[in-house]
Amino acid sequence: MNKLLIAFCFLPLAYAADVTGHWVATQTFPDGQTRETSLWLKTAGDALTGYMVQPNQDAAAISNGKINGNDVSFTIVRDNFGEERKTEYTGTFANDGLTLHVPAFNGRMRDMAFKHISSDAPGPTPSPKPRISLPPAADVPSNGLAKTPPMGWNSWNKFNRRVSDPIVREIADAMVKNGMKDAGYIYVNIDDTWEAGRDAQGNILTNEKFPDMKALAEYVHSKGLKIGIYSSPGPKTCANYEGSFQHEEQDAKTYAAWNIDFLKYDWCSASQVYDYHSMQAVYAKMGRALLDSGRPILFSLCQYGVVKGPQWGAKVGGNSWRTTGDISDRWESMSRIGFDQQLDLAPYAGPGHWNDPDMLEVGNGGMTTTEYRTHMSLWSLLAAPLLAGNDLRSVAPEILEILLNKEVIAIDQDPLGKQATRVSKDGDVEVWARPLKDGSYAIGLFNRGSNSAKVTARWSDAGFQGSAKVRDLWKHEDLGVVAEAFTSDVPSHGVTLIKVQRQRR
Repeated sequence: MNKLLIAFCFLPLAYAADVTGHWVATQTFPDGQTRETSLWLKTAGDALTGYMVQPNQDAAAISNGKINGNDVSFTIVRDNFGEERKTEYTGTFANDGLTLHVPAFNGRMRDMAFKHISSDAPGPTPSPKPRISLPPAADVPSNGLAKTPPMGWNSWNKFNRRVSDPIVREIADAMVKNGMKDAGYIYVNIDDTWEAGRDAQGNILTNEKFPDMKALAEYVHSKGLKIGIYSSPGPKTCANYEGSFQHEEQDAKTYAAWNIDFLKYDWCSASQVYDYHSMQAVYAKMGRALLDSGRPILFSLCQYGVVKGPQWGAKVGGNSWRTTGDISDRWESMSRIGFDQQLDLAPYAGPGHWNDPDMLEVGNGGMTTTEYRTHMSLWSLLAAPLLAGNDLRSVAPEILEILLNKEVIAIDQDPLGKQATRVSKDGDVEVWARPLKDGSYAIGLFNRGSNSAKVTARWSDAGFQGSAKVRDLWKHEDLGVVAEAFTSDVPSHGVTLIKVQRQRR
């Protein structure tokens, strides 16, 4: 009898973890503030449905949700000021926890650890909360400030939630000592996390980090500097502190009583209470309140350039307005914001009102000295506010040299107020140029590529013909008279910044 040998090969069966229920991730910040993100999930085989609730956001339904073993993936679609924004999430379920890989604003990924709160299946995605719709507002007259782009320092990029009264005083001292005040850096700006709530009369209060804001302002003023503060038109700021919602006039008068000189006004939770179509009217409320406060206060809009913000920023009393989302201390972020997202915005800039591609990251350690030099050059060509964001109490000499380059600062502060435009592009190399009040031109020859490259600036592209006297603003050298075009060897991620004086025949 022949024996038949049969070999069985058992393949593992695919399975899907059951993640049905309510999941919560809690972020705790150094100042003790917490922020929760909730997931309501339902598993059906390998399909995943439900919704996500994030701070200052309506609930958003999950689409394309899949579970493969312990791996989770889904898409969240949100209305982003009238445009659809899709965000892809992936994660892993293990040991009764869910780790979600979340895209961060700077292009990197960060992990959020979710805990299982209950096994209740989610119901329908909650409907958005009703929004306030404001009628169009009357234009707010100019406050006469910021004839050139504001210069100074802001606390957020380096100190984030750790900013305090002692730090601000030390920064003010350092700005006087290290030459930044003399170079034109005047504003010392406190960003988010100074707020404590309101008293029985509704007056905004400071928290324990800022025991006496008026005394702090007096100290900064005693150094020959000005002081700035931060708020939001929503109920809460981006860091979940007290905003100015329905207290605009009261807050403006408080700022004036404290002798504040600058207000950064960040949209944030305003999305939870206002129809975004009302954004112009919302900012006009504070613009008018500042104008009526009895003190000249520079008004800096932080609404990320959405809803055509640059087109109406000046009409609401704004002296500057953000044109993009937040910058981060990375080449990819800085170059995307500075080069790609400033095109076609030059018509909206001029004395008293400026496009703002966000604060400087120079000296925070995420870029090379070459890249920081490019950063400073581009912002100066763009006539952007120059708000340093590093720790000025201890600055490396090569970083201070960048921030204090008087010839580059003079380009930014040129009183003609014409923002540069890109006049040529060939692959990774670009040339940007702006006319100056004395009849000369500032021209930046940029290399965004990974290898050094020759970059040529043609005078005809900048708007004139003939010969021109050329000066290198980083080397502080006169390069002679050059006919028709100038070529420079530019390192990877680098710049050659020149001032060009046309030679009359």
